Amino acid sequence: MRLYGKVLAAMLVAVFIYIAVAAQSNTEIFITREQAGSQQWAYPIPANGVPQLSAAPEGYTPFHIEHYGRHGSRWLIRNEDYDKPVRLLEKADKYGKLTPRGKEIFDEIRTIRNDSRGRVGELTPLGHRQHREIATRMVHNFPEIFTAETNIDARSTTVIRCILSMANEVAEIQRLVPGINVAIDASQTTQDTLNYAAVDSIARNASSAARYKVKEYRASQPKSDYFFDKMFNDRQFVADSLGEADVFSSVYEIVVNIQSHDGYATMYDIFSAEELLNELLAKNVNWYITSGNTPLTNNRVPFTQRHLLANIIASADTAMVSPHISANLRFGHESVLLPLSVLMELNNAGYETDDLSTLHSHWLCHEIFPMASNIQMVFYRRVSTDKISPDDVLVKVLLNEAEATLPIDAVDGYYYRWCDLRKYYLDKLSAFSTRFAE
Repeated sequence: MRLYGKVLAAMLVAVFIYIAVAAQSNTEIFITREQAGSQQWAYPIPANGVPQLSAAPEGYTPFHIEHYGRHGSRWLIRNEDYDKPVRLLEKADKYGKLTPRGKEIFDEIRTIRNDSRGRVGELTPLGHRQHREIATRMVHNFPEIFTAETNIDARSTTVIRCILSMANEVAEIQRLVPGINVAIDASQTTQDTLNYAAVDSIARNASSAARYKVKEYRASQPKSDYFFDKMFNDRQFVADSLGEADVFSSVYEIVVNIQSHDGYATMYDIFSAEELLNELLAKNVNWYITSGNTPLTNNRVPFTQRHLLANIIASADTAMVSPHISANLRFGHESVLLPLSVLMELNNAGYETDDLSTLHSHWLCHEIFPMASNIQMVFYRRVSTDKISPDDVLVKVLLNEAEATLPIDAVDGYYYRWCDLRKYYLDKLSAFSTRFAE
């Protein structure tokens, strides 16, 4: 059963949640209810506007792109992500413990669960569209790169949602630029580069050792009865027979991921603004522990992407001596894109702290890795010469299609000298390899 008419009042909730979190840090932040989904946040472009790009310095033209993109919007990862909330709500319904709104939510979540069969972890139609639209804007922004003479090398992890994300971008590029030369690959040979974090046991152990900090942070957050009062008529039954944390978190994940789909009713009304914000902040702390630059993990975790960054540098070096205009497109996961952004120090992604209570004032992971998030490194050469001099190449980086700052001095606006940035990154990687054992 769809609830389109029944949730009209819920859809009138203000788009922005504005909450003072002064008890934690004397700061105020704005989030939307969609952003409360953290890594489930649907790619905000073009819905929230398309970033405007600055013109290249006079005399320069783009000739190459290095790219890493996260898969687009998807179903939740496991069958259990859908089965668990249905199982818990079914039990509550059996004993008459659901409110009228709780019964409506149960019906809708059960419908979503049934629709998920055979689809868990896969792209939704929105996820397909996101990547086609990103490709369209990429071609529009850099027509000098996307020509019939260009060589495109596209690679993906072996996960189907990433492969399909790659396929959608490549297909759209080929539609817009007939005759463009494209090679694609998705195999175990790409895994160590595109998803090395999965096998870096030292970094995983460091994150696990610091996980108690996430529990401490959650324990410090203010408690709210709003969700339970909205869904259940017997709070003690929830505590004794369902488990408050289990029912809250399992329903929450369904609700915040509905934005990945077309056609399902929104259900944000069952959570208060404070509950949405608290979940976002707790997830932010968790992702900082697992991906951020913090002494709590010996600043180790971002270096899970050292092989990927080294591959990007080597690929760019090859482009400098190639006679062809080119682009290297890589597709994977937020668990790669986030620490890569930290390692590259894009904008404030490299922020370092061990004070998790003030983290949100400086570092918000949802701004870095929404569904279909992407990094585009665009390289520029002088128009007046056919031979590329690496010392004269400029680069700018787009994070989710917006121009990003880098950790060295700019030549002009968001444009940086590649030889300086290359040295900075290689020195950083080299220093890591001498400080830590593999």
